[in-house]
Amino acid sequence: MAIARFKALCIDAVEVGDAQRFWSQALGLTRTVVGDESYLAGARPEQTLWINAVPEPVTVKNRVHLDVSARSLDELMALGAVFVEQFERWTVMTDLDGQQFCAFLPRVNADGVPEPVPEYRLKDLVVDSRDPSRIARWWHSVLGGTIGCHDVHPWWWLSDIADTPFGSMDFVEVPEAKTAKNRVHWDVEVDDLQPLVHAGARVLRPSSADRPWTVLADPDGNEFCAFEA
Repeated sequence: MAIARFKALCIDAVEVGDAQRFWSQALGLTRTVVGDESYLAGARPEQTLWINAVPEPVTVKNRVHLDVSARSLDELMALGAVFVEQFERWTVMTDLDGQQFCAFLPRVNADGVPEPVPEYRLKDLVVDSRDPSRIARWWHSVLGGTIGCHDVHPWWWLSDIADTPFGSMDFVEVPEAKTAKNRVHWDVEVDDLQPLVHAGARVLRPSSADRPWTVLADPDGNEFCAFEA
């Protein structure tokens, strides 16, 4: 049984305004202002993306990144994206903040017709890990959903997670260890924080009166925030 519920997806950026403009257009979202806060929103409540201001620039490769459906690479580059590397099914690019993401172009059917690109274009959330099996199983115990793995490549995923703004949460094997704070993280909601801690989450910063959330790290060191309902 899941011990937490997915709440929101967040991206760190030095220039929040630039990041909001880029990601709103890249993902098909709308900038929404409520009081002194602003965020990006889609047609459904779970399609919400928060851009958080941070002082530090990107210094290392993202260990958590977004997969994005795109009509064309030119469309993304017109928004300010930078080409990094081409693979068979995806293209690695960076946003205006230097943050990596992967762009997936439409598949073409037997008649040469590209598949339609949805209005909301966030595809998947990808997490690097030295042990994707272990961390996929851990998040499955936390968030539930359906767990699966690739027969050949060291790649695991969670699908059917309730209230998530992406199709799946993918865990991909990499050789390098985590060395810096992730610039993409997710928030969860819990009835009680202790089951998360008992499961192996580590408290990095307790909640306070002005910050009603607890910052934790999963067993791989990936930061996430927990809000008690």
